[in-house]
Amino acid sequence: EKTKYLFSDLYWKNLEDEYRFSLQFTADMIAMNKSNFIITSTYQEIAGTETSMGQYESYQHFTMPGLYQVVSGVNLFHPKFNVIPPGVDESNYYPYYEKEKRVSVKSSELENMLFKLESNDIFGKFDDVSKPPIFTMARLDKIKNITGLAEAFGRSKKLQHNFNLIVVAGSIDPDRSKDREEQEEIKKLYHLIEHYKLKGRIRWLPSISKADTGEVYRIIADYGGIFVQPALFEAFGLTILEAMLSGLPTFGPVFGGPSEIIEDKTSGYLMNTTNPVLMSQVLECFVDECKKAPSRWKQISDNGIKRVRDTFTWNNYSKRLFSLTKIYSFWRYSVSNKGKVKMSRYCDLLYYLLFKQRADSIKN
Repeated sequence: EKTKYLFSDLYWKNLEDEYRFSLQFTADMIAMNKSNFIITSTYQEIAGTETSMGQYESYQHFTMPGLYQVVSGVNLFHPKFNVIPPGVDESNYYPYYEKEKRVSVKSSELENMLFKLESNDIFGKFDDVSKPPIFTMARLDKIKNITGLAEAFGRSKKLQHNFNLIVVAGSIDPDRSKDREEQEEIKKLYHLIEHYKLKGRIRWLPSISKADTGEVYRIIADYGGIFVQPALFEAFGLTILEAMLSGLPTFGPVFGGPSEIIEDKTSGYLMNTTNPVLMSQVLECFVDECKKAPSRWKQISDNGIKRVRDTFTWNNYSKRLFSLTKIYSFWRYSVSNKGKVKMSRYCDLLYYLLFKQRADSIKN
């Protein structure tokens, strides 16, 4: 969480009642240094980029005023750090055109739910169901930026002319949520719908089961739709892989893991998700490209499928995992054992003198 909340270390006291950052950051450092082997999905999680800080990198040096100062929290160059991108469940996520694998009854039920079903749990009814949908699916919190996508859609007449918007996120009723941040995002989404007069162009459904998401992606692809992951930051982006393998042209944030998954303008599109105008510009460019070359949608779809199958499968993951663990196990046995014992003792000291005492006092 450290990189997701700006200055969360310096202003930890203001956020302590809600997030317990003093405990979380301490536990993170102890866990990192006690671990034998750390697997991350992307390189950026470890060391960041030229313009952004990595999640592990943020623990190297920081200060929590009145609590402690970290001079060297974690060694990023330690061989225990390894990058192994996860795979996709290919039994659930596969291209929309593989019709023989799809269950027609289930597909019809989900299609009705996405486009036509009227329910107290679903907001909105499309004026024109034939328009291809912009589809997004995530938690309704600030970092996932669903409201940012709604604003991008609301600001663009071109997008509204060419697409509908389908949002699958949380609950449509703020009173049903126990999370304050989600409640605020629900209210904000309603405000944007009203402000930009999006009724008839947007449908908002509550979260759906993981087992159904593969077929949902494929149904959106049947309609010639696209998938947008508008998060302000995404450490990896598993939904991006799932959507790409299902055959959806996929748009993701340039910040974080998606930039290591999507080859921009080849197997998908990267966006600056901090600004709704910049998001809408990328989406509008795709509209223009498809009008100039009707085959563009399928080209991006096919390239996305190939990208995932070539790089992000569990078979690739397991081969790399076994290879790296063998190398690291030999290194640890032959070189690092003495230093490991000293580090373990130091972490135990931090745990008993700093972490446990503080955790017990908050619990009581």
